[in-house]
Order: sequence, then structure tokens, then C-alpha cells
Amino acid sequence: MKSCLVVDDSKIIRKVARRILEELNFEIREAVDGQDALDSCKTEMPDVVLLDWNMPVMNGLDFLKTLRKTEGGTEPVVVFCTTENDMAHISAAISAGADEYIMKPFDREIIESKFVQVGLL
Repeated sequence: MKSCLVVDDSKIIRKVARRILEELNFEIREAVDGQDALDSCKTEMPDVVLLDWNMPVMNGLDFLKTLRKTEGGTEPVVVFCTTENDMAHISAAISAGADEYIMKPFDREIIESKFVQVGLL
């Protein structure tokens, strides 16, 4: 079973993502911000990270840049999942090492199609 780290400061978003991803046979871990996610990755690197942009303590972009420099941090597929939809944000995410980008709000169909595109399903 593949593992997914859901990183979002919103408990509701984490709960919705968990429900969808568990239905897609992913083992789920959750993190409330970028630092929490980094700590989780250092303990056990997930197969995929579903990542919010705007969070307290450490935002998604800073997390991603740090993750990619961490041992084993180039391995997880990182899918940004955010309300930030302008080209500057998308370009910054891809340049920092994001594999894909999902706009909020999302549903199972959107997550499933993006995960198929990046080879997770």
C-alpha cells in the first residue's frame, strides 16, 4: 500500500483528503504545517505528499524546497493542493520540485486523475 502525507492546516481539508485517498487504497498520515510535515518525512518518507501552500510555521513552498534537499526527499511525488491559482505560484511550485498542482476545492475525480497522471494509480 502506498503512503500519502496530507499537509494542510485545515482539519476539514485533511479529513476530506483522507477519506478520498483511503478509498484509493493509500495509507494516510497527516501534518498541520510544513515543519510538522518535514518532521514526519524525516521519520518515514511517504510515496506522495498532498501539500497546501498557505500554512503557519512553514508554508508549503518552503517545505518543498527543504524536502527536496533532504536525504530521500527527491523520491516522494509532491502534489500542491491550494487556492493559489496564478501562474507565478504554479511556476514557483514546479520550479521548487512539485510534480503536479490541484486547485481547491477538489473532489475524488480530480485527485484520482492527477494521481494517474503522475503514475501513482
